[in-house]
Amino acid sequence: MKARLYEKYVNEVVPALQAKHNFQNVHQIPKFVKIVVNMGVSASLEKGAIEDAAKDLTLITGRKPATSKSRHSIANFKLREGQVIGCRVTLRREEMYEFFDRLVAAALPRIRDFRGLSPRKFDGRGNYTFGVADQTIFPEIELEKIKRQQGMDITVVTTAGKDALALDLLKLMGFPFAEK
Repeated sequence: MKARLYEKYVNEVVPALQAKHNFQNVHQIPKFVKIVVNMGVSASLEKGAIEDAAKDLTLITGRKPATSKSRHSIANFKLREGQVIGCRVTLRREEMYEFFDRLVAAALPRIRDFRGLSPRKFDGRGNYTFGVADQTIFPEIELEKIKRQQGMDITVVTTAGKDALALDLLKLMGFPFAEK
């Protein structure tokens, strides 16, 4: 069974984008490629920090995260080459749409004093990256079981080549942008 947001994309967003931008071909219409969720963990924390971050990321995304290791040693940061410094999950297809739906409908509205996300965080190629300061906004996380607050970066990768086109796509999909 297809995700609810995928059906919305096919039935509502594609015709709206095609009419607004006068696309001649269906393949010109932008779409989501993947969503990457990344949790960086300070190298100076205790050894259990990586396992806790990986466990929380598994609960949030439903996928086992891959760990990221440092490439270089940096003495000022007490960082050694090959030391684990974070974990990440890449979501595609149905899992991506399910995560996006939970993010927009349940997680982002739980942020304290939330007024929308900035529309200026595009990278120039149609991809949007934003940070979340606390993992407890996700309803899957039990507040009693967390040991430390952990932030994360979420990147939505689209096929739109321009930021304006990606902004239209995300707005039509229900992404909460702040008004100017």
